[in-house]
Amino acid sequence: MELSSLCVKENATQQQVHPHILPIYASSSYVFEDIEDSIEVFEGKKSGYVYSRYGNPTVDSVNEKIRRMESIEVHDDTFAAMTSSGMSAISTLLSTLLNSGDAVLTQANIYGGSSELLYKFYSEKGIKIVIDDFSNLNEVKSTLEKNPSIKLIFLETPTNPTLDCVDLRAIASLSKDYGVTTMVDNTFCTPLIQRPLGLGIDFVIHSTTKYLNGHGNSIAGAIIGHSSHPLKNKILENLRLLGSTCNPWDAWLTHNGLKTLALRMKAHSENSLMLAEALIDHPKIGKINHLGIAHHPYHDIASKQMSMYGGMMSFEVGNSIDDVKNFVNNLRFITQAPTLGDVDTLILHPATSSHRNIDREVRLKYGISDTLVRVSVGIEAAEDIIADVIQALNKI
Repeated sequence: MELSSLCVKENATQQQVHPHILPIYASSSYVFEDIEDSIEVFEGKKSGYVYSRYGNPTVDSVNEKIRRMESIEVHDDTFAAMTSSGMSAISTLLSTLLNSGDAVLTQANIYGGSSELLYKFYSEKGIKIVIDDFSNLNEVKSTLEKNPSIKLIFLETPTNPTLDCVDLRAIASLSKDYGVTTMVDNTFCTPLIQRPLGLGIDFVIHSTTKYLNGHGNSIAGAIIGHSSHPLKNKILENLRLLGSTCNPWDAWLTHNGLKTLALRMKAHSENSLMLAEALIDHPKIGKINHLGIAHHPYHDIASKQMSMYGGMMSFEVGNSIDDVKNFVNNLRFITQAPTLGDVDTLILHPATSSHRNIDREVRLKYGISDTLVRVSVGIEAAEDIIADVIQALNKI
């Protein structure tokens, strides 16, 4: 063989190895033994890998771990599919579950990106967006009765950033009475804190970018659902055709993050509660949204379906946006960044960032005021987090 050919050809080893750590399969395609092997794989008569947009060993390994975590109490068969982002997980499900003329029932105070997707994309495709108060089950029941076009209930619990909670078991039971599919964004909780499938929900989605990865170095998402759902195969087919599958590098980074998820979620939860308790009586703090505080309106629901209260919280600072600006700009330990779920503490001002494109009247109606800040409490020493917040408050 010529030297130039040696440069090009793979020098594959035949040695069987068993790596301790999941390897990254950085290959776009896979080799067939012969054309008969290719035909059997493409026809589905034989399992095998073809092209990494359709399946990759690294991604599939992480799929399996996430699937098992989310469905640990579920007795029927389930599946999981990692996606290129949390938004692609949402959009893939919505595109598969809804057709023109259908309606989706959801909340007004979900993540701003999810709201924008619904109103700026799906409403223009003939999908009707119906908003309801999920704390009132009679109202939800009435809405379902009056709107037979509702085919899907799309929820966040807790919501971003006000931490409203939905009784998932009750909503799952009600939705089945009306033949409506349910999907829940479980990003804030992770399966360490809350597992919607075990409460009767049909589909769960994650932005794995957040807590599942936990280190701010990967963007990906995940869809988890019951294999018995009639659209399961269509969901996977659409995911591949839309090109929204996860790449092996981001899956591998997520896999590494998952190893410490239990330790991190415990620390996030403990630190956030300590911060909330430290701010309860502060004169420059208004409303505090933290599910661990007994007087929070959703404390009881959270206590019923969540094993911990999580690392997310929000609170109102001062009396104006200028007060908020002074507060945030005087933070020295906490980082201002438009994400959440990292190991370090992060702060965001929803009104000027994540929810800036939501109508102000809608924002205010659902508790996203101009002075509200969202804090993703990290796993640093709680004393350092609290001290930074207090010193910044003292400067407004």
